[in-house]
Parts: sequence; C-alpha cells; structure tokens
Amino acid sequence: RAAGVNWTYAPMVDIARDPRWGRIAEGSGEDPYLGSVLSAARVRGFQENVLATAKHFPGHGDVGVDSHLQLPVEQGCWNRLDTLELVPFRAAIRAGATAVMVAHILFPCFERGDSLPATLSRPITTGILRDSLGFHGLVVTDALTMGAVVNRYGPGESAVKAFLAGSDILLMPANLDSARAAMLAALAQGRISPARLDASVRRILDLKIRSGLFRRHGLAG
Repeated sequence: RAAGVNWTYAPMVDIARDPRWGRIAEGSGEDPYLGSVLSAARVRGFQENVLATAKHFPGHGDVGVDSHLQLPVEQGCWNRLDTLELVPFRAAIRAGATAVMVAHILFPCFERGDSLPATLSRPITTGILRDSLGFHGLVVTDALTMGAVVNRYGPGESAVKAFLAGSDILLMPANLDSARAAMLAALAQGRISPARLDASVRRILDLKIRSGLFRRHGLAG
C-alpha cells in the first residue's frame, strides 16, 4: 500500500484436489470447510490494506491442464460445486472480497453444448456468481492472453464474450487495440447495451471513489 499498490489479484481460494497441479496447491487446501476458514482469513487480511480478489471461480483445483496453454475441462455439476469448490468462494465473499476472478475452465454441465469456458459463460459468471452466490462486487477475468481463450476466440471476440458473460474488467487482452475495437463494434451493433456497459463502469468508478483515487495526495477530503 505504501508503494501505491491498492489492489491485488489474490488470494487463491481454489480447492486443491489434484496434488500434481502444484500452482493450485498454493490455494486453500483439500478440505472445503477448512479452506473456507483460511480463505476468509486471507481476504480479511488483504482487505485491511489492499483490495482482495478471490480466484479462480468457480474452482481450478481438480484439473491437470494448464489454462495458460489450453482449455481445461471440469466434469463436475451443481451438486459437486455447491459442496466443494464454491464453499471457500462463499466464505471469501462473506469476508468482504472486493472482486472475484473467473477461470478459463469449461464446465459442460452448465453450457449445454456451447463449450464456453467459465470466463465466457453467462450461466456461470452471472447465473452462479451473481445470482446464486449474490456477489455484487467487481468481476474480473483471468488473463485474456491465456491460450484457453485467445487461441479459439482471438483477442477481440474473447473480450466481448467475457463482458457479455458478466465480467466488469477484461484483464490483459492479447491485443488491446483489437479488444477495444471489438467492444466498440459490439456496442454499435447492439450486442452490448449501453445500460450493461454503464453498470460495469459505475462499479469501477464507485470503487475508485471509495478508494480515494480521485483525491489529490496530501490534501484532506
């Protein structure tokens, strides 16, 4: 915070079910209930100083494929998610996490043949995260440079699909100019409504206001 960092893309609250997947093993452990306690504690610790982001929704801990390179597939359906992967996310949200990061993972149970990863999936990003879990904070994508999305949809369409799915912040498009042009085209074509765009912009601006980013340093207010 002293260095000017006010937001972190942490903590990782995934349930680590596959010990081979070392990166996710740094998450909230193997037990969902212990994981929920640890996740909530980490969120509260971060939020005392910087804004926290719980990731990778709805859970990245049981796949052995690296989404930086290709699209992982998770066969779990609602009963499994509800009692396993979503448990620490609920705890992180209750603990006050400012944001949730959505993962590039395909959950066929929720897509019905569309084969869209969670990042681009409205049933997951909006249906589960917003509606079922009642999360009203910022939703951010995992990096859109990652092979799981950019290899299939390109830098422009992946940004548009992620926004339509429900994300507010499109993190690291593979080509910023292409992503911006695609978003503007989708707005002009009516794929994105002005009201939907305004909702995300307002969430971002509201957070900046509450974080004091529009106040000049050294001045009271």
